[in-house]
Amino acid sequence: MTARILDGRALAASVRTQVAAQVIRLQADHGLLPGLAMITVGSDPASAVYVRSKMLHTTQAGIRSDVRELPATTTQSTLLGLIAQLNADPAIHGILVQLPLPAQIDPTQVIAAIDPAKDVDGFHPLNAGRLVTGLPTLVPCTPLGCLMLTKTVLASLSGREAIVIGRSTIVGRPLIHMLLAEDATVTIAHSKTADLPALTRRADLVYAATGRPELVRGSWLKPGAIIIDVGIHRRVDPDGRSRLIGDVAFEEALPVAGAITPVPGGVGPMTIACLLVNTLRAACSIAGLAAPQFDG
Repeated sequence: MTARILDGRALAASVRTQVAAQVIRLQADHGLLPGLAMITVGSDPASAVYVRSKMLHTTQAGIRSDVRELPATTTQSTLLGLIAQLNADPAIHGILVQLPLPAQIDPTQVIAAIDPAKDVDGFHPLNAGRLVTGLPTLVPCTPLGCLMLTKTVLASLSGREAIVIGRSTIVGRPLIHMLLAEDATVTIAHSKTADLPALTRRADLVYAATGRPELVRGSWLKPGAIIIDVGIHRRVDPDGRSRLIGDVAFEEALPVAGAITPVPGGVGPMTIACLLVNTLRAACSIAGLAAPQFDG
């Protein structure tokens, strides 16, 4: 058996096409153009590349893009003031602040300052609480992308055993509650988990978000399991060539798993696609309109 490769690029392209169609319909039917504001502070090279990609896809989907580039010396009060302006701007329906931020700025206070209705990253404490209690809300983009990829294989996750390896507030913790909402039976594992391989072998669904390259080995996997690899790391091979790898030992997993995301080209493209989904949903919610649905 060789695992089915889950093409995140193709699914993300499909989602972006659906968003663009919904944006056209929203303008035609309600005169509403969704707007996304992206704030960067400083000149982190990786952040700059990521924001450019977000801008490109946002514009291609027909969403208004408003990028604010602030110097690394920006004070926290200045940033909070800008967020307050964007909160009050009726043309802006989504706000994200690109992380990491300079040392003088507390990201917790920044995230809490964003209007929860415009929190398209899904990080605001109110949105996190709504997710935990099972209420409708904006959810973090990467876990949403993980779930959408899973559903290209399994339409229903009810009764499936899932393990989430990693407990970050950006991926692991929100993903647990999203899986519970799908009636999956969920185990969360982390660096202190005893006998992680044995727990992983029970799972029908494995979500690896550990930040440790190739931690999850092929021998850890249940035959036929669906593997969603959130990790991305750069490795230099003995011949000097550089390549990207994930949290799962891909070549070992390939003959065991039923389906697996590659790195790159798996979860990564879905994160940006889901940002567009969240922006569209935020615009509809603010306008009192029904949230659009998306096919895998």
